Amino acid sequence: MKEQINLQVSGMSCQHCVKSVEESVMALPGIEKVEVSLENNSVDVAYDASAVDVNQIAEAIEDQGYDVATLSE
Repeated sequence: MKEQINLQVSGMSCQHCVKSVEESVMALPGIEKVEVSLENNSVDVAYDASAVDVNQIAEAIEDQGYDVATLSE
């Protein structure tokens, strides 16, 4: 089941941040697309909900040292 989520992420400040978030999320199973916006402090993720859940996505971002503030479907 394909899902889309927008995560508000704080602590990202440069292209290295963007790359580390993109790579960590893309490494998860079922991830189709990751778009990171430094301007909006957000990460848009398209994913297969049967393979990965929102908590796993948030955890992958937090493991890189960033805070996932809010979740919105």
